[in-house]
Amino acid sequence: MIDTILSQTRIKMQKVLDITKADLASVRSGRATPALVENIVITAYEGTQKLKVMEMATVTILITPYDVTTVKDLVKGIMESHSGLNPVSDGDVVRVSIPPLSEEQRKEYLKLANAKLESGRIMIRQVRQEAMKDLKRAKDEKQIGEDEEKIGEKKVQELTDRMIRDIDEIGKRKEEELMQV
Repeated sequence: MIDTILSQTRIKMQKVLDITKADLASVRSGRATPALVENIVITAYEGTQKLKVMEMATVTILITPYDVTTVKDLVKGIMESHSGLNPVSDGDVVRVSIPPLSEEQRKEYLKLANAKLESGRIMIRQVRQEAMKDLKRAKDEKQIGEDEEKIGEKKVQELTDRMIRDIDEIGKRKEEELMQV
């Protein structure tokens, strides 16, 4: 029973870690990455789509649409996204120039990154709380004993501490990336 609860908790915490990484990747740093533009919503073909790789375009240093008639839509969508990116239509492709960040912008992005990291920590703690309730419920239903509950709680806390450390490590790397000139 404890192994099942720990396994489910580990899976949920890993999902939170993955969500936090993806969320943090969208915070702009001085580097050009596809994550900067892949979630921008583009209005084309009488509907909206995300500029995710394989949905509308291949994102590298320049954006190559599958249909050249959408170049203007891509430029417009990127400009309206308020991401601070400057797209330029170059015939069949869109070039996105990424201006260097000012010190003030770096600090703002760092605040945003820290908020996203804290959100990840909160979600990890919520998963821990659910696991602790599951262990208590299992003890109350006499599926496990009190000693097993204490062992389970200790293992859940160790897992929680490890995941929080992972989030903190991701945060340190993002801070270094943001403050790099």
